Amino acid sequence: MASMNDKDYYAILGVEKDASADEIRKAFQTKARKLHPDVNKEPDAEERFKEVSEAYAVLSDPDKRKRYDAMRSGSPFAGGGYGAPAGTGGYGDPFGGGPFGWGPFGAGFGGTSRQRRSRAYRPRAGADVIYELTVDAEKAKEGVRRGVTYQRYATCDVCHGSGSVQAERPETCPTCGGAGHITVDTGLFGVMMMTCPECEGAGKVVADPCSACGGSGRTLTASEVVVDVPAGSHDGDEVRVAGMGNAGTNGSSTGDFVCRVCVPEERLTRSQASGFNFIGFAIPFLVLGLATSTLASLSLMVIIPVVVGVVLVVRDGVRLAPRWWRNAGVAVANGISNGLMIALVFAMMFSCTSGLGRGGYMGYYYW
Repeated sequence: MASMNDKDYYAILGVEKDASADEIRKAFQTKARKLHPDVNKEPDAEERFKEVSEAYAVLSDPDKRKRYDAMRSGSPFAGGGYGAPAGTGGYGDPFGGGPFGWGPFGAGFGGTSRQRRSRAYRPRAGADVIYELTVDAEKAKEGVRRGVTYQRYATCDVCHGSGSVQAERPETCPTCGGAGHITVDTGLFGVMMMTCPECEGAGKVVADPCSACGGSGRTLTASEVVVDVPAGSHDGDEVRVAGMGNAGTNGSSTGDFVCRVCVPEERLTRSQASGFNFIGFAIPFLVLGLATSTLASLSLMVIIPVVVGVVLVVRDGVRLAPRWWRNAGVAVANGISNGLMIALVFAMMFSCTSGLGRGGYMGYYYW
C-alpha cells in the first residue's frame, strides 16, 4: 500500500493545492457519487472510491492537511500524529522530530530517539450521525422514501475494526507499564507526572497498528442509506436506522443514523421563536401586576416585550399548521419560565417596599 507521502491527494480529488475547504468538499461529493460501488460497476471503482475517501479524510482536516503538505515538501519537522515511519520523531513520537533526537525519551544530543510504532488502544462507542431531511407538508403527511449519501467512520475493511492486523488483543503499554502516566524529571521544576504519550492514558496499546486505519479500527468513507419517513410525520420527528452511524474505535459498537424530519411549514423561524419568547416573558409581569394592583408600575415590562414579540412573529408570516402553533406554545412556555424568576424578584421588592411604607426601619412610622 502506498504511503501518504506517495499519494497526491490534491490530484486524486482534482483540486488545486490552495483549494478552500468548500472546494475540497464539493470535489469529494462529485467524485464519491460517480465512484460509489453501488453506482459504478467498473472493476477498480471500489479501490478508487476508497482512495478518494482517504484523500478527503486528510485534506478536510486542517491539522492533517498541514502535516501532509509539510511531508510532501520534505520538511523534517512534519510530525504530530500517527502513521508515519517510526524512528525519526515522525507521527509516532510527540517528543521527537528535533534535529538532535533529544527529548524525555531520547538519548541526548547526537543520540537516536526510541522507535515507536504503537498506537493507543482506546475503545469508544461510535457517535450517531444526525441528518436533517427537508420535506414539504404534503410529503410528510403521505410519507416518503429518500436515499441519502453521507460521510461517516466505517469499520476498517483491513483489520475488521480491531486496529491490528496480526495481534489478537492489545498489549500493556511498554512506556508506563499500564499505569497510563509517567514521571519526568525536569530538573529545575522537579519531578512532574504527565499522561503517557504512547498510550495516551489508556494503559494499553495496539502494537502493530493497521496501515489502513492507523490502529483506530475505522476509516472515513461515504455511505448510503434509504430512509422511510412514515406517513403523518411532523417537524422534529426522528427516523433512526440502527448501525449506520459512526463506527466505534477498536471494535466498539457503532452508532445509528438519525434522520430528523424538517417541515418548513411547521417550523418557527429564529425571529418567530424569539418573538414568542418575548411574549411569554411578559406574561408573569402581567399576572403579577393584576394580582398586586401594580400593573401601572409594571406596564413597561409588559408592553415592550409584547410589542417586540408581535413584530418579530408577524414579520415572517403566521402559519395555520397545528404543529406550528404547538411549537409557538413551547416557545411561549420557555419565555414564561425566563420571566417568572425576574417577576418573583419584583414581587419581593414590592413586598419590602410596602412594608417600609407602614412601619419603616426600627419601628418608626411614616406618613
